Amino acid sequence: MTGTSKSPSPSSAADSADPASASNLSSLQAARSAVSALTAAGVRDVVIAPGSRSAPLAYALAEAEVQGRVTVHVRIDERVAGFTALGLARGGHRPAAVVTTSGTAVGELMPAVMEAHHAGVPLVVLSADRPAELHGTGANQTTVQPGIFAQFPASTANVRAGDDPAGAISAAFDEVSAGNPVGPIHINLQFRDPLIPQDGDTGELAAAYAELPDADLPADPVATGREAAVLANHDGTHRAVVIAGDGAGEIAALFARRAGLPLLAEPSSNARFGPNAINAYRLLLEELGPEIERVVVFGRPTLSRPVAGLLARRDVEKAIYVPRPVNWFTPGRRPETIITDLSGLFDFAGRGTPGWLGRWQKASAAATAAIASLLDGQSELNGLHVADLVWDHTDGNLVLGSSNPIRDLDLMAAPDWHPLDVYANRGLAGIDGTIATASGIALANGIPTRLLLGDLTFLHDAGALLLGTGEPEPDLQIVVLNDGGGGIFSTLEHGALGEEQAEYTAVVERFFGTPHTADLAALAAAYGVQYQVVRSIEELDAALDAPISGRSILEVPVQRASLRGLHAKVKGAVQAVLAPRAR
Repeated sequence: MTGTSKSPSPSSAADSADPASASNLSSLQAARSAVSALTAAGVRDVVIAPGSRSAPLAYALAEAEVQGRVTVHVRIDERVAGFTALGLARGGHRPAAVVTTSGTAVGELMPAVMEAHHAGVPLVVLSADRPAELHGTGANQTTVQPGIFAQFPASTANVRAGDDPAGAISAAFDEVSAGNPVGPIHINLQFRDPLIPQDGDTGELAAAYAELPDADLPADPVATGREAAVLANHDGTHRAVVIAGDGAGEIAALFARRAGLPLLAEPSSNARFGPNAINAYRLLLEELGPEIERVVVFGRPTLSRPVAGLLARRDVEKAIYVPRPVNWFTPGRRPETIITDLSGLFDFAGRGTPGWLGRWQKASAAATAAIASLLDGQSELNGLHVADLVWDHTDGNLVLGSSNPIRDLDLMAAPDWHPLDVYANRGLAGIDGTIATASGIALANGIPTRLLLGDLTFLHDAGALLLGTGEPEPDLQIVVLNDGGGGIFSTLEHGALGEEQAEYTAVVERFFGTPHTADLAALAAAYGVQYQVVRSIEELDAALDAPISGRSILEVPVQRASLRGLHAKVKGAVQAVLAPRAR
């Protein structure tokens, strides 16, 4: 049995010890031990995709579920299974596992593992594998699985057929707990035939394995203990702002409040609340941004080019709060000074200069009013309308797809209201696996969940709508902003090129707009999911006001052709009211 390693050798499975030296556990016995080790480490949800080599784990999980030790979710598509487990881990704030058979099934988990790495999510991958004697022989469905996820796992283990995996699994969890960044764990389990229960495989065997101590996987930073004690005033004043990126948590809002600084919080920061939170901040940076002297960063900012530009400025002093190591950047590769304690962060930020916060608050109020006035005059429903209503009507969990929807909501979400928790796959900001992730989040604690996403993001993960007969159904409402293609590119430089140079119009539309005529109602019917289309603000308001029960799709058709012009009007309206008020 190989130990844990952050950089496993690609040939480690083939180089495992000779089978004659292996222990004598049957495949089912080893699988039972693996499940016991997982539950001892805090895993309560496991998603499994069907397969033959992983059959021992399926039987062991079935037993554990009957015993009440774990909840098992079955998904046919391994990629969907991976993102469902990712959502369960994020929504449950604890590790969740995904199980696959050998071969290409393991490779299907790469997108979820990559997202888990960059977002710091404790996703546990259990990949079933052929025994060492079959590796390198051309045996069916046999490939090199140890190291298949490259550098992304926080820890790994490769367990030989017949060996007890409990120690390796415990060590893998301990490695993540030992001050290392939280991220995915890959456990590769070799199983030898027979793969089904035999006469000697009694259910009583599981009780023979002693419980392992719970792994101490840290939760998101909150203002508790020593951190709460240093939330106090410090000397020095600066024209500073607090930027709260994805996963920042409420500590960012508390810090900004105590320091008297403007808070520029992305929706999935879960810090967008309180009097210091500034609405429409990305439109204010053009006017007020040049005066900023210092920046304090919580979490990972990913949404806004103006924010990225601010963080790239050499004339601005910057600090980032990193209480423990993270995966999403390499030390020395970002411009901010890394600060690990709140006391040091207060020393850096000081307090806002007199009138500094007030100017931002007044500018925010003026910008919000200007946007609202502009939208009131729009006869056609658009993404900003949808984002505004979705935020205001969500009192459970809210999940946001990438591309335009999360950016629309970043512009519109008023900080006087906040859903229970806001989630987004911003580790790599991909569109894949979004429905599956939201399903996992909804299932994690049984909290009604709303998902806002675009049509391409929806179609990319439509397979996640498939649930096996008898599988638990999440309370999940999927709001699809359908503009018949890739609307985000209309707001970028590609959209300008297509509008201004006729020879590129068709190219931009085909390769970036990616138009389609997919029938979402037919898709919903095929998967047995409730469906409704809304075409006005009044219809959308009523639909969002209804309680979320079971799975449903709410399609909101909007026009993509007018998107670029709308955003230009919004920017112009804000500039018109901002210039005389900002100073």
